[in-house]
Order: sequence, then structure tokens, then C-alpha cells
Amino acid sequence: MKSEKEILLLNSDMNFKSLLEIIDSVPTRKRGTSIETQERDKNFRDVLMHLYEWHAMLERWYREGMDGDIPFMPAAGYKWNTINLLNKQIWEKYQDVTLNQAIKKLKLSHDRVMELIKLHTDEELITKKYYKWTKTSNLYTYFAANTSHHYIWAIKKCEVIAKIIKETENDKVVK
Repeated sequence: MKSEKEILLLNSDMNFKSLLEIIDSVPTRKRGTSIETQERDKNFRDVLMHLYEWHAMLERWYREGMDGDIPFMPAAGYKWNTINLLNKQIWEKYQDVTLNQAIKKLKLSHDRVMELIKLHTDEELITKKYYKWTKTSNLYTYFAANTSHHYIWAIKKCEVIAKIIKETENDKVVK
């Protein structure tokens, strides 16, 4: 039987690979296309940089927490109930990044977070209040929320983007 840690690592890597496969399924010249939507994320880059920034926040929380501090979560100037404003600010911050840069940055941050998970035992990951900085929660919750679970959200977003790009491409071929 696999441990909680093994399952988290496996699901995170599997979902991460699935996410990249969706992007790879779109012709290279079309991968930077933005779709018409009322939603915040209009292209693959937007989704990937969102994940990247949340990895960066997780890494900061982890570093500060393990140093004995209580990290400001989710980010300085924001509370959990203002997360939409934070996510909009993240979106604005990365509008000049290319998709290739986004993919490289996200692959590196994914690898760093996977290495942090590997540093811990199952007990350290799943025991609530094991680390003071996780408050009433456990480390597993933080890692899962910013990896495997967040990747599922990203997969759904990217599937919609890919579908619309492919349909638009097919419409042009038919006309």
C-alpha cells in the first residue's frame, strides 16, 4: 500500500504531466492564442503563471514557517477572503511572460515543491499542528492544494482553452 506522501507525489506528477499534454495537443503556432472569455485566464500562459505564483507563495510560507515564523498567508496585503483580488494581481503581473517562459518557470517550481514534499515523513505531512505555522491544518493540505488539486483546476481550464483553439482552427480549415 502506498503512503500518503507517495500518493501525493504520484498524483501531483501525473496531473502535472496531463496538464502539459493538453498544451502539447495544440499546434505549436496556436499555443499562445487567447480565447474570448469573461474569465480571468484567457490562455495557457495565464493558467501556468497562476500555478507558478502559487508555488512561489507556498515556497515562501514553507521557508518562513520552517524558520520559526508565522508566514503571512496568502500574501502580504491580502486575506483569504480577498483571494480574487490577489489572483487578479497575479494575472496582471505576468502578462509580458511568453508561454515558453511560463512552461520553464512552472516546471522548475513544480520540481522544487516535489523536493520539499520528499523531505518529509508521512507523519510530518499528515499530522495536524505538527508544524506551528500550519496552524490547525497539516503540511499535506498546503502541498496538495498547491500541486495535485490545483493542477486539476488548471487541467479543466486548459481543456477549455485547447478545445476552443482547436475548434477555431477547424472552422478556418472548413471555410
